Amino acid sequence: MIGSTGAGYPFAWPQPLARLATFLRYELAAFPGRTNVTLRCVFGSAIVIVISMTLQVPELPVSLIAVFFVTQANVVMTRLVGILLLLGTTVAVGLTIGVYKLSFDYPMLRIIVASAIFFCSVYLMRAVTKLGLVFFLVSLVVIYGQTFADLTDNAEALVRSVLWVWVAVAYPVAVTLVINTLFLPAEPERQLRDAMRRQLEAASSRLDVVIGAQETGVQIGPLDLQRNALALQKLMRFATMRRRYSPSDASAMLACVTAVSRIAEAAESIPDDTHARGAEASAVVRSVQRELDSLGRAIGDNDQWPRWKEPAQALTAQSSSIAAVHAMWHTFDALRDAATAATPSPQQQSRGEAIRPAGAEAAATKPAPHPALLEPDAFANPRYARFALRTLLSVLVCYVFYEAVAWPGIHTVMLTSLIVALPSLGASRRHGLLRVSGALIGSGLALFMVAFVIPHLDGVTGLLSMSLPVIALGAWVSAGSERIGYAGVQLMFTFALALLGSFSPPSDLTEIRDRTMGILLGVGVATFIQMSVWPEGEADTLRGQLAAVLREIAALARANAKALFEERHTHAVGPLASATWAKLADCDAMLARVALEPDWREGETDRVTLLSQTVLAQSRALLMAIEAFHDEAMLDKATGVPVESAGAFQTKAADALEGYAARLAAEPPDARAPVALDLSGLLARPTEEAAAARMQARALKARRINAGLTGLPPWTAEAGTLAEPAAAG
Repeated sequence: MIGSTGAGYPFAWPQPLARLATFLRYELAAFPGRTNVTLRCVFGSAIVIVISMTLQVPELPVSLIAVFFVTQANVVMTRLVGILLLLGTTVAVGLTIGVYKLSFDYPMLRIIVASAIFFCSVYLMRAVTKLGLVFFLVSLVVIYGQTFADLTDNAEALVRSVLWVWVAVAYPVAVTLVINTLFLPAEPERQLRDAMRRQLEAASSRLDVVIGAQETGVQIGPLDLQRNALALQKLMRFATMRRRYSPSDASAMLACVTAVSRIAEAAESIPDDTHARGAEASAVVRSVQRELDSLGRAIGDNDQWPRWKEPAQALTAQSSSIAAVHAMWHTFDALRDAATAATPSPQQQSRGEAIRPAGAEAAATKPAPHPALLEPDAFANPRYARFALRTLLSVLVCYVFYEAVAWPGIHTVMLTSLIVALPSLGASRRHGLLRVSGALIGSGLALFMVAFVIPHLDGVTGLLSMSLPVIALGAWVSAGSERIGYAGVQLMFTFALALLGSFSPPSDLTEIRDRTMGILLGVGVATFIQMSVWPEGEADTLRGQLAAVLREIAALARANAKALFEERHTHAVGPLASATWAKLADCDAMLARVALEPDWREGETDRVTLLSQTVLAQSRALLMAIEAFHDEAMLDKATGVPVESAGAFQTKAADALEGYAARLAAEPPDARAPVALDLSGLLARPTEEAAAARMQARALKARRINAGLTGLPPWTAEAGTLAEPAAAG
């Protein structure tokens, strides 16, 4: 840490605190839709608090967490999660009562039966992808319900308590569904349109810099392209779940999403020092901006969405000297062709048919397949059974400790051991950290309220004034990414357990202490068992995923090389690029989990993390450089410059990437950085001066590809120094 003891020595925070501040600043920043989710959470929570306090419905914290779980980013996810939550709670309550009915007088038999149900539920929670929430709730309620049976010998009161849990979940789900449907509804189609228009506006802003209309435009980086492409794909999938589109409309919408992503990539590839030279070049850029505005208006117009019906102006091959602008214009042409091809004729409309594209266009407009209900290896992979046994063992250890110490206040110890049970060590550790962080903040806020606020409050109005700001904070955090979202839910739940668990102001601060201790003990037990019994890491899986991404980039380079020699300008590789961005996002999420995995080899996790970060950074750079090189080559083709050397260069780049990916995925890995490709064929000087300038521009993009290839780090099984990949990056 740098002190501030003398003049000229500015104060600086310690590096860990600086990284934490940067992380929180990014994760807590506002983004489109976050305020909407927060308002819906707060509105639903306020109604649930008033109803529960007025009608004295018990388990108010459970009701509030149901509101948080059901309130999702859009109406489709809200309804899906609400239905699954209600289904899972109903099944869980029914099974719990059944266990009481059969084995209430036999504690050992009751624990055995509950453990068997818990094991099956946890197994299916991982093997059945679409119903994971249902089986999670079944396992949670069944094992947690055993603590109720140990506190009373009155079977009727026990059953009534369990039935009240169903009521405490069911009515908040109904309230939340009504709020999300009637008030501030977040329709995925509208979100998709807004996201597309923002990307088009950013592209138009970049073109303003080209023509000198403004000094700086909206900065679009590799991570921005990745997030934007992934967001469009998710919103399009939610939109098709929300509304049933005709095949022609679905194809046209997919073509529109692909075109917007392609335009955003082209805009990013424009260097900051690029300027239109001459009146003709500026006129072309302004024409492209008008087309961007026209497409944006069509996206926002119900009559034109998802087809773009406005005619385009003619563009001669010689009028555009900027490759990115040329690529944008031909993207408009491809989008218009796709929309026209997907429009059925009057005769087909009368018969309810639609034109079905063939060949490359069919591949470009084919919607993504829906995931299967069961994993392909649901009953063959031993990892699922190991995961269930490991989780059951941690829960039973916590249960035995809970009964041995006779400490009812730490009943959260069993819940925690299940909640933090995730397939990988990194994911479990992150979930545990988020749970502990949220619990500590929520407990601290509860202590502050008990000591300084509650003595001055009276009535429901005061209760809402005290609770809603904390609920709003939890909702804002929970609406963020998965790296921080669960901490917001835990913050709210811990606060509600301490202050809203009864119908009178709390006076015993030991409850807050006991629940916090239960959470800490549960995280500790679950982490120890997961590290000791069949530990599962994702480092090797991440390496395979990175190799798959590099193969996707190589396939894109080959498709681009093939497109150079087709008669017409096509963009059938657009969906391939979008899929590659999605896989890069998956690798980012997996890397965040791998970075938290404990390892007995000192420095190995840091080494794998740094290598993976370098491969991901170079993969993004390569993806963007390959697309930018293709734009230059297509402009060369339009202006009559030979492109045979460009096609050969793209093929060689694909070969180099596939070779590195094969060695990276091998066991053990033996990947070495590819050597730089020969650029002599791209630098051959033609007789025409204009063609020579075009070849120089193309060679500049080729050097970016070479930089990406040679920047790939050496990844071998031997423990190397961290300086090697750092220098390569």
